[in-house]
Amino acid sequence: MPLAIETKCVHLETTETASSDEKNACNHYGSLSFPIYQTATYAHPGVGKSTGFDYSRLQNPTREQVEKVVCQLEHGTDAFALSTGMAAITLLMEIFKPGDHLIVDSDLYGGTIRLFDNVSVKNEISFTRANCAVDDIESLIQPETKAIYIETPTNPMMNVTDIAAVAKIAKRHGLLLIVDNTFMSPYFQNPLELGADVVIHSGTKFLAGHNDTLAGFIVVNNTTLQEKLRFLIKTTGAGLSPFDSWLVLRGIKTLALRMEKAQDSAFKIAKWLKRQEAVTQVIYPGFEEHTGYQIMKKQSRGFGSMVTFRVSSVQKALSILEKVNLIKYAESLGGVETLITYPTTQTHADVPEELRLKNGITPETLRLSVGIENAEDLIADLEQAIN
Repeated sequence: MPLAIETKCVHLETTETASSDEKNACNHYGSLSFPIYQTATYAHPGVGKSTGFDYSRLQNPTREQVEKVVCQLEHGTDAFALSTGMAAITLLMEIFKPGDHLIVDSDLYGGTIRLFDNVSVKNEISFTRANCAVDDIESLIQPETKAIYIETPTNPMMNVTDIAAVAKIAKRHGLLLIVDNTFMSPYFQNPLELGADVVIHSGTKFLAGHNDTLAGFIVVNNTTLQEKLRFLIKTTGAGLSPFDSWLVLRGIKTLALRMEKAQDSAFKIAKWLKRQEAVTQVIYPGFEEHTGYQIMKKQSRGFGSMVTFRVSSVQKALSILEKVNLIKYAESLGGVETLITYPTTQTHADVPEELRLKNGITPETLRLSVGIENAEDLIADLEQAIN
């Protein structure tokens, strides 16, 4: 009988990821916590013989373990753990060549836009931006198009794209569908099951969950992609370190609890924000009036803990950032601590102003990543900051 995802988060380390031979060969002395193999290289038993590991840039047992766990949670065939989420996207872009074209969502994380505009374009890869939640993607496909790249929900405007519908378009035209699943985590959403070819995560966020490490993941379900990326990760050398791999393994054990608690609090806070006179708009996909609500119900098991809202003026937005106490004014998301972010000068500072405003990221816009604190305490902090 398949394990429930809550159980998988805790026990994948010692069940599905290990073959019977592996269990018999090395049980780590019964350790419940997977060991940190803090080594750069490995001694060989003899000429032509290997322990299975040669050099930690190629692979390390702790990194291999976190890759297996994330791969299982996303229902892929292989996963790749990298030093940051941006390192993961950078590695993935190496599968494309000069002259290739990608259709990308216009409302992506600012760092992704910065990479595409300043590094990928320099490498002669071209992009067409679209609101993939509503635009006619098929009409944007060119002979050189190789992939469609989306986030859903998007960062920070929470636009929701129908993954299965876009996957059908991609398959029809022989394109890859790449989905950044950071906001939902594999606990709430599994894009590969909906037809995507590649899933991206900033493991720094919900997977690790404690604002104490950086990590990135690529998960695939295609043997050709798997072989390309395994070659590229050893060649480019941005694999996740043993200790950071262990921190992500530790974080995943509480993923289910954190996601459920944070989502519950986010819903309460979002409803409270809607009642505040100084708040002009609250964007949360768990509200029935959200244009992506029905799609989320179909393709996800929850709505997440990210809330974007607008206030009445720039001065009010800046005042809230200055006055929050329990909630921290910081860049990032997905940790146990609740964070409030100002996309205009933080996550999306390098996005051209014209594109920011077109996407709805105005100077009055704030993004809230709800953590696991008591919801009423968080509301009290927001109340004193807003009112």
